[in-house]
Amino acid sequence: MNVAVVLYTSDLRLHDHPPMRAALSSSTEVVPLFVRDRGVEAAGFAAPNRLAFLADCLAALDTGLRERGGRLVVRSGDTVAQVCAVVREADADEVHMAAGVSAYAHGREERLRAALEREGRRLHVHDAVVTVLAPGAVAPAGSDHFAVFTPYFRRWSEQPPRTPAVAPRAVRVPAAVGSEPLPDRGAVRGLSPGLARGGEPEARARLTGWLRDGVARYEDTHDDLAGDATSRLSPHLHFGTLSPAECVHRARAAGGPGAAAFVRQLCWRDFHHQVLAARPATAHEDYRARHDLWRTDAAAAEETEAWKAGRTGYPLVDAAMRQLRHEGWMHNRGRLLAASFLTKTLYVDWRTGARHFLDLLVDGDLANNQLNWQWAAGTGTDTRPNRVLNPVRQARRYDPHGHYVHRWVPELAGLPAPDVFEPWRLSGLERARYDYPDPVVDLADALGRFKRARDAS
Repeated sequence: MNVAVVLYTSDLRLHDHPPMRAALSSSTEVVPLFVRDRGVEAAGFAAPNRLAFLADCLAALDTGLRERGGRLVVRSGDTVAQVCAVVREADADEVHMAAGVSAYAHGREERLRAALEREGRRLHVHDAVVTVLAPGAVAPAGSDHFAVFTPYFRRWSEQPPRTPAVAPRAVRVPAAVGSEPLPDRGAVRGLSPGLARGGEPEARARLTGWLRDGVARYEDTHDDLAGDATSRLSPHLHFGTLSPAECVHRARAAGGPGAAAFVRQLCWRDFHHQVLAARPATAHEDYRARHDLWRTDAAAAEETEAWKAGRTGYPLVDAAMRQLRHEGWMHNRGRLLAASFLTKTLYVDWRTGARHFLDLLVDGDLANNQLNWQWAAGTGTDTRPNRVLNPVRQARRYDPHGHYVHRWVPELAGLPAPDVFEPWRLSGLERARYDYPDPVVDLADALGRFKRARDAS
């Protein structure tokens, strides 16, 4: 009787799962395994919001496996040591897993491969599980990756994604392999009050509803902050409860300009993953160094704390930061503005903002988070590295009636547009009615400072 282990990482689903499909085709029994990796926790990536969402995902995965006669095996510790222990317990011949893109993931795969080979076992790493196309599947002449999105999108669009596979009908798990209890969402402290639920059934229901009711309007409404017209599928893509390849197939089947715009966003996700896979150091180093001398003085620290708290005095920035704290998620337009404000208006290192986002975002993906922050800071792949997003203009354009600000900055709820965009312009008596801070910086002064700093660097 042949036994295989399927090591789950960021692919917590049963539908369209190439590692499980391959394991079932070669073995009569399979051990679905998830290791709570202490290395990930030690690196500071085990944020409460993601731990709670992870608990939902693992519970749903276990339920789905039990409906098919199996179960999920959970272990804690070093991934390599735990996988090898399970392989010995099950007398497994091979291990299947999805390929990662970070330096940590690559190192883990290599350590696991070497450890298994010493025991006469095999590791099979499957590409295009957490992305639509594998990093490096398309590349320009003379380089291992695309540094600009538009040519990548053209080449990416020419490559058909693999056909999604159906979920397995049955999974037989060796009885002798023991498991720790599943993580308990209720035991996680410090959660955002409005945190969404995780798990594959939730993901699939949201995707179906989005394709039915939301995607047709996406091209016109995806930047409407108050309309909240994005898919909100990013946490599910991060944890792999949805297959990005299946999302592309189903969106293209739905058709229309909204679906095409949605597919383009999925391509942006692949784009960032291929950059990180080729340049792992961009998780913490500038992709394109601007030699910035970021502000580190006491004033910068105080302004950064105001930014984190949603008390900068710029209502749209503050609304976005408060949404982040309440939901563990933020509208994409809000993310761009918040990041531009910290890095260019306050001239604070992008790594400070990226770390804060990773502390709270339920979809805190290393590739997307770090490289979007670098895009906003002008140290990444943006072809206009010195663009600065003006929070007042952004509010007038993307929250013209002030409804998004009213929702997340309730102390300004009675202040109509256009006054809500610039409350500091009210008279002293009118301003006294609102418990809202003055701006931490003058926009014109900040813009001049940023331009001088970039010119000097």
